[in-house]
Amino acid sequence: MTTTKEQDQHEAAHGQSEAAHGLKMATHDQKERLDMTEKRMQFSVVHAGDRAFESDGLRPFFLYKDLGIREATAGAAIAHVIKAKPGTHAQPTWHHHEVGFQMVYILKGWVRFEYEGVGEVRLEAGSCVHQPPGIRHRELEHSEDLELIEIVLPAEFKTVTET
Repeated sequence: MTTTKEQDQHEAAHGQSEAAHGLKMATHDQKERLDMTEKRMQFSVVHAGDRAFESDGLRPFFLYKDLGIREATAGAAIAHVIKAKPGTHAQPTWHHHEVGFQMVYILKGWVRFEYEGVGEVRLEAGSCVHQPPGIRHRELEHSEDLELIEIVLPAEFKTVTET
């Protein structure tokens, strides 16, 4: 890794480099984008009764409750609570998302996914999965009482479905 003289002096003064802590050093352009994003970000709080579940999400067998993160981050991220839509079932179609980050945390119930190169994974209440950008996957089935939190960066992303 190449560092500037100022970075070397800073690291010497503080004892360890960012790399020694496992942190990736950002380029000047990345830092500018982060600074611009931070300036646009706003404080946000959404309480349980503030928003209703809607059926306007990516998957027709789920209901989505927006947590206000898209607006608060100026589109840098989205977070929502997702729950199973009564009387509907998974439609196991291979797909991937063009994202920078995707995480799912199960609040209630269970869901079974299949990931390319990994195989089947059953997630239950308390399970958390990071789906690396571009990983091919499909949902196989879920419980009727499934509820989960999904966080994705950026808020707007493309899903590529294979038929």
